[in-house]
Amino acid sequence: MFIFILQGFWLHIKELAGKGLGINIVFRFLVLIMPRLVILVLPLTILLTSIMVFGKFAENYEFAAMKSTGISLQRAMASLSVFILGLSFVTFFFANDVIPAAEAEFYSLRRNIARVNPSAAITEGQFTQLGDDTNIKVVEKSGEKGEFLKTVTIHKKDKSTDRTNKQIIVSKTGEFISDKSSDIIKLVLYDGFMYVEKENQAFIKTPFKTYDFNIDLKELNDVDFDKKTEVQNHSMLGINGLKSQIDTIKSKRITQYNGLSKNMLDRSKINVFGKGIKPSKKQVFGSANVLDVLDTPKQKLQALNIAVNSTKTAIQIFNSKEKSITNQSRNLNKHVIAYHEKFAFAIMCIVLFFVGAPLGALIKKGGIGLPIIIAVLLFLIYHFIGLFSKNGAKDGSMDPVFATWLSTFVMLPLGIYFTSRATKDRSIVDFHEMLLPLLKLVSPVIPSYINSKDTTVLPVESETYQIFKKYSDEKLIAIVKNFHRYDTSKISHRNTALEILKKRGHTKRELNQAGNLANENYINALQFFSMSKGYSVLALVFYVFSFGIISIGIILKDKGFNVLGISTIIIGVLSFLIYIISVFKMQSFKQNYLKLLNKNETIDVVLFYAIGLPFYIIYAIFFNKKMNTDDLTKIE
Repeated sequence: MFIFILQGFWLHIKELAGKGLGINIVFRFLVLIMPRLVILVLPLTILLTSIMVFGKFAENYEFAAMKSTGISLQRAMASLSVFILGLSFVTFFFANDVIPAAEAEFYSLRRNIARVNPSAAITEGQFTQLGDDTNIKVVEKSGEKGEFLKTVTIHKKDKSTDRTNKQIIVSKTGEFISDKSSDIIKLVLYDGFMYVEKENQAFIKTPFKTYDFNIDLKELNDVDFDKKTEVQNHSMLGINGLKSQIDTIKSKRITQYNGLSKNMLDRSKINVFGKGIKPSKKQVFGSANVLDVLDTPKQKLQALNIAVNSTKTAIQIFNSKEKSITNQSRNLNKHVIAYHEKFAFAIMCIVLFFVGAPLGALIKKGGIGLPIIIAVLLFLIYHFIGLFSKNGAKDGSMDPVFATWLSTFVMLPLGIYFTSRATKDRSIVDFHEMLLPLLKLVSPVIPSYINSKDTTVLPVESETYQIFKKYSDEKLIAIVKNFHRYDTSKISHRNTALEILKKRGHTKRELNQAGNLANENYINALQFFSMSKGYSVLALVFYVFSFGIISIGIILKDKGFNVLGISTIIIGVLSFLIYIISVFKMQSFKQNYLKLLNKNETIDVVLFYAIGLPFYIIYAIFFNKKMNTDDLTKIE
């Protein structure tokens, strides 16, 4: 909050500096900024603190202690979840009641501050109100205090009749001359004209070389900073006021559209044109030219003139109405966004908690370092998605309701995903788990014999069974553990050896405890081998598919199918990303496999980066020759 207050202070420092304001006014100014900052501060606070707290729990093995006593992650989060739920309700009422009231106070205070120093209050390039009856526009200000003015335009209205433009003054230059002891500030104007409206007469133009325009500062310097200005703005309304304003704006827009459509219909002369003309069916249906229904050239010329004039008039009307309709639509969209923001803000507190808490448990890092980086990155994603979507919704390029909830829609699946991963005690991202369904489609994973469901045992009367029966326990244990190295490397032979050992009093549990039930190196090598082969096929498929689909997308885009072409290119890029992930997973499993074989991996790594990534089809040929099942029998 302190950082955001400083940012707000520097943003508005021009409105505060050099105006002789008391410390109480400056303090009130900063206090009124704070409620609007809560919209930014609170989501970041919830996200950061939840990551820090649960990250510290995981870092200090508190979750391990909880799980050992049967406490799940959801149960550990239960009390805080109730607190966050209550906080979201408080947040909604804060956004609905406190923020609009603070915005109204803030607006009034800024207007009152601007009245203290007219020179500082004047904004270049636009009309600024001084007092209740004067508006002034200055093209450029200069001087130490902005006292020298260039191209000055002043509109002064008659207070008695509330008529604007009672007096208009235009000058090339001007200068503010003030005396601290006087309540009058003098604006000296040079080389200009004065336009004064007389009763029942046009403006009377009077040139001047020098003209003194006095502004009474007695009222301005005696500013009541508690005085409120009645201004209806979407940021100053609660949901009831916003709903009422939305209905009013929609009603006005419908009235405006109906009036415009009626005006266009009347100007088209469609109601009067064609009276007395009774075309035959042959004229109507037998010709593609609408002018054929008219009898004389005069009528045809009249119709063409009406059409041309109506079209020109329609274009002029649409051009004149376009700005007002656009502004009205923008105003409506702003009110709709403000209405839904109050609900989205409350829901976002809950969503960001369920993003931050499980994420902290996953990264297992508390404190101020890494959690701050992750929290700020996630907050920036949330903030910029909301910012860009709302800006797009204001001009009508996006639905305002969807734009308001878009950042929530993005963060909600992220929260569900993180919570699921943390509950299952898995890493944040597991590409192997994500690609496993695709891996099984292109290349079925080879199961380990230790998990094989084949329980076939050789018949007692068979020759092999009788030979195994004569073997010593050590020989049978060697067959069980390293059966892949023998000529009779079948699951049934291993099962037969286990059966004979069982009869001799050696159970599977005893063999497993002694490390004789399976050869872990062989099991790992078999898994690494099968995974690397599977990822090799998957990488090759997506390598070819990605380049093919990107080429098709570029062709479609060149042919004018922009949307379809861009969509196809995006699919191609996503396919290429899957290829990159697959090829690195393949290389990882392959390196682990080669280590078990005690083979040198340097040449393979060089070939991978030099050939494998850019030209995977060539590398795949080399890979298939290098990886073969014969090496599996060499595993000890």
